[in-house]
Amino acid sequence: MRRSRITAYVTSLLLAVGVALTGAATAQASGTAAATGYVALGDSYSSGVGAGSYISSSGDCLRSTKAYPYLWAAAHSPSSFDFTACSGARTGDVLANQLGPLGSSTGLVSLSIGGNDAGFADVMTTCVLQSDSGCLSRIATAKAYVDSTLPGQLDSVYSAISSKAPAAHVVVLGYPRFYKLGATCLGLSDTKRAAINGAADYLDSAIAKRAADHGFTFGDVRSTFTGHELCSGSAWLHSLNLLNITESYHPTAAGHSGGYLPVFTSAA
Repeated sequence: MRRSRITAYVTSLLLAVGVALTGAATAQASGTAAATGYVALGDSYSSGVGAGSYISSSGDCLRSTKAYPYLWAAAHSPSSFDFTACSGARTGDVLANQLGPLGSSTGLVSLSIGGNDAGFADVMTTCVLQSDSGCLSRIATAKAYVDSTLPGQLDSVYSAISSKAPAAHVVVLGYPRFYKLGATCLGLSDTKRAAINGAADYLDSAIAKRAADHGFTFGDVRSTFTGHELCSGSAWLHSLNLLNITESYHPTAAGHSGGYLPVFTSAA
């Protein structure tokens, strides 16, 4: 009689544990399955400035239907798609204005940020208008900022994303090199072009390191843009456009579909 009771007790206990474990596994699987929403954060290189076909409701953020986040969402139909990337955004703008859609159901996040913090626009303005030495000096200042201040700013953004969307796979996209060197091309000197390319590499390296330290994937677009830089004869970047300054030095629609989208798709 005692053995029967013990056997019955053990059997009941095992069943209870089995049900509990199955329930936990089911709940975990359900939670994982639910985390399939996609949120696209970042600056103009993510919003699609330069690609045209801007979404009217996005206003000055200039979000484009030809930007890589929109193209990826159209091709993969995530359970939800929130496009909050905005032209001119810095790390502080991402923290203040773009993280609202993140949550437990967010399974994928894309982000490009850091260029505006490092003074991208001012670097290009200086290099276009001033001498080689003025350009190199401004780039040196930008690099010093990337060393001293940008890592902490990136850490704040990356930590906030992880906190708000703990189940998300985060892909941090970098920036392309702007110029094909050694080619005959009107405009900036070879010295300036080489320095600007070097600055892009410097920024990408800093971003890649911070992304890796947070367990994020870095999407390096320099390889896909190779052969499509300014002065290549097949550029996927806008050169200086005095009639539309905002689009200057930003990827074209082809830059998004051929340069950014394949890298993001592979990393996602």
